[in-house]
Amino acid sequence: MKTQPKTIVITGASSGIGLALAGAYLQRGDNVVGNARSAERLQQASVSLGSPDNFLGVAGDVADPVVGDLLVRRAIERFGHVDVLVNNAGFFNAKPFIQYTPDELEALVSTNLKGFVYPSQAAVRHMVERKAGHIISITASLASQPNQAVPAVLPLLIKGGINQATKALALELAPHNIQVTAVAPGIVDTPMYTKEMHGFLNTLQPAGRIGTVQEIVDAVLYLSDASFTTGIVLPVDGGMGTGKW
Repeated sequence: MKTQPKTIVITGASSGIGLALAGAYLQRGDNVVGNARSAERLQQASVSLGSPDNFLGVAGDVADPVVGDLLVRRAIERFGHVDVLVNNAGFFNAKPFIQYTPDELEALVSTNLKGFVYPSQAAVRHMVERKAGHIISITASLASQPNQAVPAVLPLLIKGGINQATKALALELAPHNIQVTAVAPGIVDTPMYTKEMHGFLNTLQPAGRIGTVQEIVDAVLYLSDASFTTGIVLPVDGGMGTGKW
């Protein structure tokens, strides 16, 4: 028996992991509401996905609480409901602690922290009414197991906080049949890293290689279908988060 298509909201959907997630959900026949700051980039993403009717781009900065509400409202207007929110928008800048500037701190708080809080609040309000839903956040393996070779205190401060918030929110929302989880990637082959960097990056994971975008996509797809899995942070990192090696 064919299942009804789900509606998936993905932040940071115009490139990298977010764009690959959009493509994977569309291939399954699901509806996708993709967010990015730029309407132009969303249009380019839609074209790269084949301009499907079941893809809706909603531009705006996820640091703005109005945008979180807008994403959910537009999804409901177009597709009737929201089944899954993937908090994918974010960036990771590694540098020595004392070199972070006030502007960099503000940018990290805006995109990585507020970009988790506001879309999640909007989705939860809707999901509590429906008594169903999944919230999945993309964090970082280094947030659980820092590495001296990758100084990144401020991104890890926020990503680690989201890991803990995932567990706390899962407990809070379990009575409403809402699953809250996270995927913690290691180093992944995205446009963030040049090919010249791969030699060094390969040494940061016990598996001896960086991960693929598809490996992160597979983990998110699993969690978005897992009805009895909540409150976990799933490492997809070639053993990076296991401990010292």
